[in-house]
Amino acid sequence: MHPEIQKAVDAGKLTPAAGQTLAQLQPGTYVVHKSWGFGQVGDIDFLVSQITIDFKAKKGHTMQLQYAAESLLAINSEHILAQKASDLASVKARAKEDPVGLTRGILTSYGGRATQDQIAQALIGDVFSESEFRKWWENTKKALKKDGHFAVPAKKTEPFELREAAVSHAEQYLATFTGARKLKDQLNALDQILKNLPEFTDLSVLVAVLATAEDQARKNQRLNPAQALEFLITRDEIVDKAPSLARAAAASTVRQFLIDQKGRLAALVGDLPAAKQKRALSEFPAAFGDAWPALALALVTRGSTRVVTEAARLMEDKGQLDALLTGLDKAIREHSITSESLIWLCKERDGAFSDLVNPRLFSAVVGALERDQFDEDKRDRRLHDLLLNDKELVPDLLAAAVHEELRDIMQKLMRTPVFEELNKRSLLGRIIRVHPEMQALVSGDSDVKQETLVVSWESLEKRKNEFDELVNKRIPENIREISAAREHGDLRENFEFKAAKEMQRVLGRRRAETERELALARGTDFANPDTSAVALGTIVTIKDATDGHLDIYTILGAWDGDPEKNIVSYQSALAQAFIGHKVGEQVTVPTEFGDRTIEIVKIEAWKK
Repeated sequence: MHPEIQKAVDAGKLTPAAGQTLAQLQPGTYVVHKSWGFGQVGDIDFLVSQITIDFKAKKGHTMQLQYAAESLLAINSEHILAQKASDLASVKARAKEDPVGLTRGILTSYGGRATQDQIAQALIGDVFSESEFRKWWENTKKALKKDGHFAVPAKKTEPFELREAAVSHAEQYLATFTGARKLKDQLNALDQILKNLPEFTDLSVLVAVLATAEDQARKNQRLNPAQALEFLITRDEIVDKAPSLARAAAASTVRQFLIDQKGRLAALVGDLPAAKQKRALSEFPAAFGDAWPALALALVTRGSTRVVTEAARLMEDKGQLDALLTGLDKAIREHSITSESLIWLCKERDGAFSDLVNPRLFSAVVGALERDQFDEDKRDRRLHDLLLNDKELVPDLLAAAVHEELRDIMQKLMRTPVFEELNKRSLLGRIIRVHPEMQALVSGDSDVKQETLVVSWESLEKRKNEFDELVNKRIPENIREISAAREHGDLRENFEFKAAKEMQRVLGRRRAETERELALARGTDFANPDTSAVALGTIVTIKDATDGHLDIYTILGAWDGDPEKNIVSYQSALAQAFIGHKVGEQVTVPTEFGDRTIEIVKIEAWKK
């Protein structure tokens, strides 16, 4: 101990412990302070009882000797912080040439163990940028796992530890499994054994592991059924990869486990990790025979988000698509489908499920949102946000809606408490952009009665044939085009997909318009019209009041117009100007060059 330090201790100015610490703080010594970080001792002035420290961000900082002894930690020249300060270039070279050796040095600096964050703090800024460290660390972690001298934690917050002797990976995985006390930790360790099975040169050591898994599955079947099932699934996956570890004849099976838990399959499969759900579902056909499609369908319509996707995929792969479509349609009609299923269906709307994309699905979405709003256990806004954020979803759902459906949906939207006012207006606006005729409902003119359309039998039959072609040919062709275009890749840059989707909206609007018009249409042969005044089914001869020029017009149904033959629809402005007037009366009629005055010369019945 320095004589001056000993004097201070003897005089009671320093405690013996402080004296021992100060004896290590000689000029040039590297130190760490809990607040100011890394620094180096400058000099000690015993006259005024002060020590000077050059911290990285606080050069020439003075401290009282007693405080310095209590707050400074001396570090040796091998510490990573001291190495950076004395020879940063060498540390950078070592990081590149010997990352495992550098990591060993860092762990040694921190007493043999350090978290990922501590390692990052030691290197980021001086040795690496943040992005460079992330890339370096990913490669270094793989090397640490192979080395065997390092205990690599499963969680980011747990420390890496330096071992005195190398341990094989197989031994590490076995030790982790054997030492795990919680079911979750044990399952994670079992899964690591599965993923790293090639590391086990002697598979016989796994016999006890599989026996433990079997035992845990049996013990937890009632209290922790999902974890019990996970033990069995992982056991089977290990056996599949290592057939020499065949299960005992009396061993529990996944199939029997599912049969025993038939009453709570949705919760059971839903609680499994995503990687295990597919395996569990693949056992449904063998476990439940002819009843399996109905059980899988129940998972699609009432399961959690992850289960819905896997259960639907299973039904498709096993040739049960028709049953899936029928079941989904029923659930939609009955509003018994869950929000999770609706989210999945809306996202899959361009594929095999496009026939379900209709106004009923939109009503089911709104109904599910209203149901969830008053359910204390439901605070998931994903369906709500999907409807608002996917700009094409509402137009797609209502593309084929007829007038009555649109009116009901818009009224429901205006009444629902699910959406804030601005969001509600946004949704209504999307409907009106596709169906502008619905503007009146929002503006308050919704009670305007729809007038009957008078049409000829020929034009009515033609319009029906056009509708049949639209529904049975053009729309199905468009659905196939969308499905084919979807396979071309990124939808954001997929021109064919965008064009097909735009045509879907056009065809949907055309279908809705035609359905509405056909519902209003009334066929006639225009026989025996009243010729005392211009009316439907009459031929009117007019004379221009200025030059005496004669024109003849035939006034027929709403869809019978033929300008080349001077046949005009009774709904046209020209026909409306004539209708109701008698021979000899003068009438002002609109033309493309302005109004002109004509005289009704003759009115006669039209004959086919």
